[in-house]
Amino acid sequence: MSEHSHHDHDHDHDHDHDHGHQHGGHGHHHAPKSFGRAFAVGVTLNLGFVIAEVVFGFWGDSLALIADAGHNLSDVLGLLMAWGASHLARRLPSARFTYGLRGASILSALGNAIFLLLVTGAIVWESVLRLLHPEPVSAPIMIVVAAIGVLINTATALMFMAGRKNDLNLRAAFLHMAGDAALSLGVVLTGVLILFTGWLWLESAVSIVISAFIVLFTWGLLRESVGLALDAVPPGIEGTAVRQWLLEQPGVTAVHDLHIWAMSTTETALTAHLVMPDGAPGDPYLHQLAEALEARFQIHHPTLQVETGAVGHACALALDDRV
Repeated sequence: MSEHSHHDHDHDHDHDHDHGHQHGGHGHHHAPKSFGRAFAVGVTLNLGFVIAEVVFGFWGDSLALIADAGHNLSDVLGLLMAWGASHLARRLPSARFTYGLRGASILSALGNAIFLLLVTGAIVWESVLRLLHPEPVSAPIMIVVAAIGVLINTATALMFMAGRKNDLNLRAAFLHMAGDAALSLGVVLTGVLILFTGWLWLESAVSIVISAFIVLFTWGLLRESVGLALDAVPPGIEGTAVRQWLLEQPGVTAVHDLHIWAMSTTETALTAHLVMPDGAPGDPYLHQLAEALEARFQIHHPTLQVETGAVGHACALALDDRV
């Protein structure tokens, strides 16, 4: 970027950034803040369940219960990761982290997706081993423990149901808990079938089938969180539509260096250079654009640079292949 562009950018950033904060900063006051209680309840319930499984596992000399406690501990870690990220996302900007720590929610969603795939992979591995070498299981204990797991995981998943549509971090927590509720329900049903048939291989077979579905659902979460981590245009926003809309604004003859990316799992930022031969139209115009971008495209943090396109002072970033 030329020196001229830097100066323009800084100048316009000042009067637009303040406004962007005023009008676009509402996103982080919504979903993450109201789910603190859900995280606290979810962590407490799951941690209590883990402790109970360990105690009864040692008492009843059940290796399966202790192994399941290890798996459920991953739920606690996943919830703690998402909870910590939603808390960090509300941190105020500092001299070093000028966006605050909003990006922590993206890293958490990505981490939870990877974590969930690894845990599911471990379950499949264990299930295949048991399929090859079936071990005697206590079906009544299996049914009771898994039934408690269904209740706890379903209750925790339901607490995140409302926020999962608008926040990828909460969707990751929801998928983690819903996936485990499905696994536990599978164990309950197979426990009942084992009681009647004595087919020990059923538990492993059902676990593998449910794990396949969890991987299927988690894949979308992984793809979306990787996209956000790599500054892709967030889902639900069409970059070409935003460019076209900016081009249609009064006085704008060209748009270049347009970037749209996620600041967090709930907030979106935009930067763009607008070529306006008649010069900068003033603060009210830019404020109006910022309001419209939020209302129309859910873009909360716009920074717009105005250029006149003067001959001999072409912007170094005008070409599409320049970043």
